[in-house]
Amino acid sequence: MANIVIVGAQWGDEGKGKIIDILAEDADYIVRFQGGNNAGHTVVVGKKKFIFHLIPSGVLHKGKICVIGNGVVINPKAILDEIKMAKSKGIMVGKNLVISDEAHVIFPYHQMLDSLRETKKSKIGTTKRGIGPCYADKVSRCGIRVQELFDKNTLREKLKANIEEKNKVFWALYKFKGFSFNKIYNEYLKFGKQIKKYAANTPLLLNKAIRDKKRILFEGAQGALLDIDHGTYPYVTSSNATAGGACTGSGVGPNKIDKIIGVLKAYTTRVGEGPFPTQFECELMEIIRNKGKEYGATTGRPRRCGWFDAVIGRYSVMVNGIDEIVVTKLDVLDDLEKIKICVGYRHKGKLYKEFPTEMNIVENCKPVYEVCDGWQDDTTAVGSFSKLPRNAKRYIGRLEELLGVRVSMVSTGSKRKQLIKV
Repeated sequence: MANIVIVGAQWGDEGKGKIIDILAEDADYIVRFQGGNNAGHTVVVGKKKFIFHLIPSGVLHKGKICVIGNGVVINPKAILDEIKMAKSKGIMVGKNLVISDEAHVIFPYHQMLDSLRETKKSKIGTTKRGIGPCYADKVSRCGIRVQELFDKNTLREKLKANIEEKNKVFWALYKFKGFSFNKIYNEYLKFGKQIKKYAANTPLLLNKAIRDKKRILFEGAQGALLDIDHGTYPYVTSSNATAGGACTGSGVGPNKIDKIIGVLKAYTTRVGEGPFPTQFECELMEIIRNKGKEYGATTGRPRRCGWFDAVIGRYSVMVNGIDEIVVTKLDVLDDLEKIKICVGYRHKGKLYKEFPTEMNIVENCKPVYEVCDGWQDDTTAVGSFSKLPRNAKRYIGRLEELLGVRVSMVSTGSKRKQLIKV
């Protein structure tokens, strides 16, 4: 194993947590490089289910260093609660967790602004965790970083200026009184004392590890179609969820990345608002949602489900530079007699085989489908690709043809052993 980036190649929720958990066995460092506690990676080990929102999934393996990179935005209470949860389940969290001292910090005013915007203005479908407003402060150069939680004078100065400004905005736009400086200041000083032992210069740490021939696994959150630049804007997340974000969000140069793996479901889902050309009708939606347990790991929201969309798949391969793909949840399609694959969009008489960047086209297009024969056989206990039903193998082969990259693994369930190497 070399230095590998794993990214979601749809709208997130592709099952990356399981794949990261498995590949982490061969890695020395596992690095989360973007997003915040708006993400949720689910890993099933035996009869135990773990959901991680900030800590990299590799924490389940002994002897691995888990890094939260500078590109992540951190809610101190959330990370401390997650550490506590992990320890309560017998997972060691200590020197194996490193948090970038350059990562930006989420404050209560970020969460409130997120919530007010979502309810009072145009609905995007955010988790209301304050992720977007925190990134906005980062870009506006008024954000507060982890390292500043350790310096009470710097924290006082920056926090006081931010709260004064935010409170004026809250009252003027939303008639919300705002926040008390003293309460937040004292609370976050305490958070800083608890987090300090985990904080470090992570770009220095990771580049030294690369020089020492250590193997690094970069763990993406969300998915390519939620990327702030390349996703279905404005219905996107607020960070770069594509593979390029691994470099900016960790401080590791692109020439140090050896392979990029994209993870896609055998069908498509998205949570929240935004265009979704291949969305099922209600009856099939309920069947697939229930069989696939398609409810958000972070919010519990029901996910919208649809047929596999090769148009967004090819686009993801392109913008991420994906070398190989992992197909997850093949088993969810086991009972279907016929399975559709979207191979293009039709809009106002024009056929689009490549993903259009004009959102009005994506919102109003009609999907063009190929219809495949289903296999109507249980795949959850199949241990090798050769033993998959013939039509299941044909389906995987067709996805390879349409996406232009090879499928390296197929997942047929949530357990570690339910993974077929191709």
